[in-house]
Amino acid sequence: MRSPALRHVLTHLITPLLMCIGMGLAYMGAFVTPEPHHLPVAVVGTTPQAKVFAQTVKDTAGDKLDVRTVANRAEAVHLLKSRDVTGAYVPSAHKPELLVASAASDMGATAVEKVFTPVAAEEGVPLKVTDVAAPVSDDPTGQGLFFLLIAVSIGSYASVAALGAAGAALPMRVRALLALGVSAVVGGIGTLLAGPVFHLAHHDLAGVFGMAWLYSAGILLIGVGLHTFLKRWTTLTMMVLFVMLNFTSSGGLFRPELQNGFFGTLHAFWNGAGFVEGLRSLLYFGNDGLARTVWTLLVWLLVGLVVTGVAALYERPRHAAAHDETTAHPQPTSVPAAAQTAADETRQETEQEIEEEVEETVGV
Repeated sequence: MRSPALRHVLTHLITPLLMCIGMGLAYMGAFVTPEPHHLPVAVVGTTPQAKVFAQTVKDTAGDKLDVRTVANRAEAVHLLKSRDVTGAYVPSAHKPELLVASAASDMGATAVEKVFTPVAAEEGVPLKVTDVAAPVSDDPTGQGLFFLLIAVSIGSYASVAALGAAGAALPMRVRALLALGVSAVVGGIGTLLAGPVFHLAHHDLAGVFGMAWLYSAGILLIGVGLHTFLKRWTTLTMMVLFVMLNFTSSGGLFRPELQNGFFGTLHAFWNGAGFVEGLRSLLYFGNDGLARTVWTLLVWLLVGLVVTGVAALYERPRHAAAHDETTAHPQPTSVPAAAQTAADETRQETEQEIEEEVEETVGV
């Protein structure tokens, strides 16, 4: 290609086009056709009739539902609040009741309601739906935590370009400390949004901040470390890891039981799922399952520390060589005009590359 400018533009178009493909595959693959896959539900009752009813529901639904029987309504409520089941049906000839916990997943509650409403209709009686764990009135669908995840994620991965590219001359330990500091700021912003601004969290704001900081710090440290090796391709990598795979598997919109096996599997250990499910545990379910989600975020933070550590070891010889060269050959007081011009052009090209990378990252 004869035109360097045109080649430069076309090269930079590769990233957004790959993002277009990746976002389409990820979001449409995860969200377009939600279908139950082994959705856990319970039928209350231990009588032979209740067990026959549960087996009938299972046989009719096939692989869409995993049906169990429980002894009483209190046990069903406990399973809902521990998020072991998505819905529980209490059979009755006159007043059948469906128990749900919409704070765990509004879409999941809707899915089980669609399953059991026709069952009650066949008996000619209306179905009573009882929500044993509803989200706050300021977040009626319970999806506000998903959008909080998006805000904190963008603040985290967009900061990677500034720390990785613009801060490339700084030692890795300084960039790592800056990453921890920036993650605290991002976590603070997320906490303000969740609390005073939009009232998603009515209590435990300190816990919300702690989880947001852990989540953000893991992303920033991974990104800063990867930038040493990937340079301008860091943006695309971060989008794949913390948008395409992360948002889609977080459970913020659809629980894993309503997604295909790929995204359902990621939900078990991806950091976005740890963040969203951890906030649900903290805000709605009495800290049930909170320890596991915190450990998930800590593991991702540890991965970030390892990546930055490897990057620091990789950069050490280069920084040492640059320091030795500067010491051995101090800058002359006067520089030839041609050499000065070449140095200025190199510096301008480097600054332009950094600016393009930062703009590209923030823009997407």
